[in-house]
Amino acid sequence: MQYRLAQVIGGKGATPDKFAATLRGVAVDERGQVYAAGDTEVKIFSSSGELKRRWATSKPGFSVAVADDSSVYVGQAGQIEIFDGAGKLVNTWRGARLLGPVTAIGFVGDSVLAADAADRAIRRFDRGGRFLNDIGKDNRMKGFRIPNGVVDFSVDSGDVIHAANPGRHRVERYTPDGVLLGHFGRFDGIDPAGFPGCCNPTNVAVAGRDSIAVTEKAGPRAKLYHFDGTLGAVIAADAFDPNCKNMDVAADPQGRVYIADTVKLTVNVFEPATGGA
Repeated sequence: MQYRLAQVIGGKGATPDKFAATLRGVAVDERGQVYAAGDTEVKIFSSSGELKRRWATSKPGFSVAVADDSSVYVGQAGQIEIFDGAGKLVNTWRGARLLGPVTAIGFVGDSVLAADAADRAIRRFDRGGRFLNDIGKDNRMKGFRIPNGVVDFSVDSGDVIHAANPGRHRVERYTPDGVLLGHFGRFDGIDPAGFPGCCNPTNVAVAGRDSIAVTEKAGPRAKLYHFDGTLGAVIAADAFDPNCKNMDVAADPQGRVYIADTVKLTVNVFEPATGGA
């Protein structure tokens, strides 16, 4: 399968639809609206790339996610802010012990998952914010190996959690209770089916029924794998600033893949060049 760059959203600048200094988190809802966490704001763009809404956050956002009820969760240092769909703050979860830099957020059943990059783990909470269990700490390293400083994951339709473990050059699969189901990936600096460098992939997103999109650094690249670990496509290898790292990634049901260029401060939208995924 081949992909093409279909759209570029945002960019660096001072106008409301641009980002001044940072773009760290990206998410997409079922209507194709794009949510971006950058600077100390959340910006919502239409599927055509027009800015629809924006609001301030109390701290810079590291991640953003949209729940089924349209609530918007923004992961920050030591806390998660929860907004309604109009941008009104409805709750804040705080806790230095369980919430370091929250670099990814997701949902599984009635639970909320939050990546704690300080403790190198995924925390599972109920919808009221009560801690349930850790994911990714039951190993010799007592957590994910993240030289990049980011824990990232995505949840598929079967409630399986797919998490990047870049220091081990692989993507791991977990149950919500934290049981490791399996993994794929290997180090290879030449074959695109492998993961190069000290620590890749950095970010992941479930893309369809049986595929997962990943991003890499040094140099920045995006790829698509099937759940069994076979390479499906190199989505892009020359569309990003060479200094990009920790490029957040999201995907929609139509097969489009959304990737944050952390230097140009754009959301690059890729779509299959030959129809749906």
